[in-house]
Amino acid sequence: MTFAEQLKAGQAGESVIARWLRGRGCTVLPVYEKILDTGKGPHLFLPNESVVAPDLFVFKGVDAWWMEAKTKTAFTEQRNDGRKWVTGIDHHHYLQYLKVNDMTPWPVWLLFLQMGGEAIGAKRGGSPAGLFGGTLDKLKNKIHHFDPRWGKHGMDYWEYGTLTLLAELDEVYNTAGIHVPIN
Repeated sequence: MTFAEQLKAGQAGESVIARWLRGRGCTVLPVYEKILDTGKGPHLFLPNESVVAPDLFVFKGVDAWWMEAKTKTAFTEQRNDGRKWVTGIDHHHYLQYLKVNDMTPWPVWLLFLQMGGEAIGAKRGGSPAGLFGGTLDKLKNKIHHFDPRWGKHGMDYWEYGTLTLLAELDEVYNTAGIHVPIN
């Protein structure tokens, strides 16, 4: 998949998540506009540095939080550890989101919209599907592993069991007002 295709799929997933949040009474400010010609995403300008910003700023009443939304075809089957399901993000971006979490009064949530597809090389059926996530305060101490071979800066992975199922896939799409035909 090309960068442009990945960007389009990721933005579609972010849009679905934003619509799901709005359907739950939240107000959503998308922060994910990309500068295509430079390959740079949105930045948050802290007092002494600039960091990559999470995709969404969400608020409901007086509560507010950041959300980084990832769309994944499937969890990955971690074969070196009893065939556990894992999913992850780019290490550099993870470190940037930790700074946002530490430098602003609003927690950062990491969300994975998992489509339940067939994981490449998996020995079992399709992976779990739904919207999974957690706050970085919770997830930062539960990294399953780091793999330097994937992504530009390596990837940090979390096990399926450490992520909270926030909604089943059909609930996400129904709340977002999107009809998904059943094959």
